Amino acid sequence: MVAPIGNPRTIPRLMFRHVPNSITAGRLVLAIVFFVLLALYQHGGTGDPWRLNTAFIIYVVALFTDFLDGYLARRWKVEGAFGRVVDPLVDKVLVLGSFIFFAGKNFIVPDTAAAEALKSGVVKTVSGVAPGIVVILLARELLVTSLRGSSESSGQAFGAAFSGKLKMVFQSVTILVILVYVNYLDPRNDNLQQYGRYFRDFCIWATVIITVLSGLLYVRRAVTLYRASRVT
Repeated sequence: MVAPIGNPRTIPRLMFRHVPNSITAGRLVLAIVFFVLLALYQHGGTGDPWRLNTAFIIYVVALFTDFLDGYLARRWKVEGAFGRVVDPLVDKVLVLGSFIFFAGKNFIVPDTAAAEALKSGVVKTVSGVAPGIVVILLARELLVTSLRGSSESSGQAFGAAFSGKLKMVFQSVTILVILVYVNYLDPRNDNLQQYGRYFRDFCIWATVIITVLSGLLYVRRAVTLYRASRVT
């Protein structure tokens, strides 16, 4: 008597059900390596190009794995609680951590006119990212996470919206643009550096605006769900 083989379509689910989660965990490892490279970089000091070159490649690979784990989980129908929780968490760690580093001391522009900088109270970063921008990005994530937890605890679905995915795309593109700008635009090439700075700043402020609008849309969605629950 031959044992039943079962439906061949279920074989990938049995053999590879942990692959998407492993890819997600691997992206967290990539994030750690990415942060180490940013920590080793010092603009105007130990600013070796290979550090940001490698960081750029690692971030691109991390973006690909973000697409890949979700695609495989949907294709093999192996979505689980781990992926729903850890996948967006890793994305937030990678994005927010990047902007925190960009606003930190490693990317401060060496200023020969230190006295003038102290008088004005303005410290410039070659990345163009200021601490206030990081606060806005972080506040949005904390707000949406709180709204999602409150809604889902009451039994209402509060999954990711298109605006959230668009926000993630803009943030990721901006991170890559900043890496290229810092590593390749020589300040001595005034024209090219100026246009590059304009484009860098455009990406940064577009990211801030989309992040804020995305947060407001989530707030409106949460209010709608709350009112619907009150009516029912």
